[in-house]
Amino acid sequence: QVHLEESGGGVVQAGGSLRLSCTANLSIRTINHMGWYRQTAGEQREMVASVSAMRGTTDYADSAKGRFTISRDDAKNTVYLQMDNLKPEDTSIYYCAVPVGVDDSDVDLVPDFWGQGTQVTVSS
Repeated sequence: QVHLEESGGGVVQAGGSLRLSCTANLSIRTINHMGWYRQTAGEQREMVASVSAMRGTTDYADSAKGRFTISRDDAKNTVYLQMDNLKPEDTSIYYCAVPVGVDDSDVDLVPDFWGQGTQVTVSS
């Protein structure tokens, strides 16, 4: 059982930055695919960013490319999402999840474990 705990959400003005953290209750050295989703009220949950340790690759939603950066620190069992140049439309609840990304056949992975979510609000 993987327990994920997010932190770092908050209220920021448009153009500002936030860094979200997601810490697991066990070593993430054995977890290849990790990432972030977000969900706004009344909308479907969407994948924001993923990182594959084995491939050494990252992937982003088009809305996040060039502004968000996902990284992982296996020594701290933590995955980060650095969000820069935030826009009001980034306002959402952000969830850490495992696994996130695609498998070796490029088939989308379905997360089995979710964090409780952290609220990000961007004011205009």
